[in-house]
Amino acid sequence: MKPYAESCEQNRAPIQAVLKVVFADRKHVLEIASGTGQHAVYFAYALPHLTWQTSELPLNHAGIQAWLDEMQLPNVLPPLAIDVNDAHWPVTTVDAIFNANTVHIVAWPAVERMFAGIGRVLAVGGILCIYGPFNYGGQFTSESNARFDVWLKNRDPESGVRDFEAINRLAEAQGLTLLKDIDMPSNNRTLVWQRTAAAL
Repeated sequence: MKPYAESCEQNRAPIQAVLKVVFADRKHVLEIASGTGQHAVYFAYALPHLTWQTSELPLNHAGIQAWLDEMQLPNVLPPLAIDVNDAHWPVTTVDAIFNANTVHIVAWPAVERMFAGIGRVLAVGGILCIYGPFNYGGQFTSESNARFDVWLKNRDPESGVRDFEAINRLAEAQGLTLLKDIDMPSNNRTLVWQRTAAAL
């Protein structure tokens, strides 16, 4: 049985509209933490010029594969086993990376390791696109995000809505320059960087 997340259905069209622009000249996208696989098949179908590489923890691979088997898209690849905490990812260099709704779920050290991994595999000139809720200047952008942060911390005290400034510092340390900070529905953002230099 295919896994299903209502949030993926709700946010996929607005995200796809952004990716259509920022990934217009890209070829090979690594999706970090593909989750159910719903985003992968939707975006790969809508953007057939891309080769879309899924990745996840192994326990989620069967669910992703169920979506891939149903859709039978030629440009979306079976999931790689990637834990953002790993020092080495089984990935060759890619010219684009996409991630949704991860940095507020995992502990901060894992966020730091994820960006280190991005720095290892994203080519100079490559595009990084991250979707989710963010704080600015240490402040929540909405009451719903503040409530969400409480829910996250009750579930795991090491999780929580992250400050944009802290995330951007991690990106800059990997030679990434912010290109866009896009307002999205439901008090989310899509952050887009381009790698302009090697890691510091």
